Amino acid sequence: MTYNNILFEFEGGVARLTLNRPEKLNSFTAEMHAEVADAVSRVEKEGARVLVLTGAGRGFCAGQDLSQRVVKEGDPPLDLGASIEKYYGPLVKRLRALPMPVVVGVNGVAAGAGANLALAGDIVIAKASASFIEPFCRLGLLPDTGGTYALPRLIGSARAMGLALLGDKLSAEKAAQWGLIWECVPDEHFEARLQELAVHFSTAPTRGLAATKLALNQSLNNTLEQQLDLERDLIRELGATEDYQEGVQAFLGKRAPVFKGR
Repeated sequence: MTYNNILFEFEGGVARLTLNRPEKLNSFTAEMHAEVADAVSRVEKEGARVLVLTGAGRGFCAGQDLSQRVVKEGDPPLDLGASIEKYYGPLVKRLRALPMPVVVGVNGVAAGAGANLALAGDIVIAKASASFIEPFCRLGLLPDTGGTYALPRLIGSARAMGLALLGDKLSAEKAAQWGLIWECVPDEHFEARLQELAVHFSTAPTRGLAATKLALNQSLNNTLEQQLDLERDLIRELGATEDYQEGVQAFLGKRAPVFKGR
């Protein structure tokens, strides 16, 4: 597929997907959704060990391109749920299920579906000048793209309600203080920090990280007994991996491990 709305690079185990409609703050169109879906398929198939997701220009993503949702007088109302079912829902589920860390670099405003797409990542960092906005209440809608799932789990009910019902802008600094994201980074250090994380995860024990991601995600709905069983099963699988053996040998030999993601 030819990409007109995203940039995609894959090198050294690092897949980097950049939303690339800067003149529209990287808002989503149907064409852009198709390109992102194709790129994620490549991430799944080509042996990436980390996916870095970010945006071009001054914004991360402004959500849906509303110019594609103009209804003319006399036309039937749009079925907005169809776009959730076809595009946004599957994308969030695929990112959550990827067997590798997903690092999201929020380089500017993340609004609406763009904010909640960022929260589908595993490690989210943001420029100090970036911000998060849940503007759905101003359109008579509710936070979609997993927003009503992620927000209360990350920051608690009171703060989730405030963001969703008021639609106020949240600074990256406060987002980090609240636990909505992992880290707020000075603008001038943002790219270096994003690259540092990419390199770190590209040389890490990928299967162990994937299992950790799976276990943490499932813990949200598991009982303690179910979670202990899951940990047992995953540990049993990981104990047979090359990376575990390498980690043990490196520890005993007092040297840095060389993980291969196997």
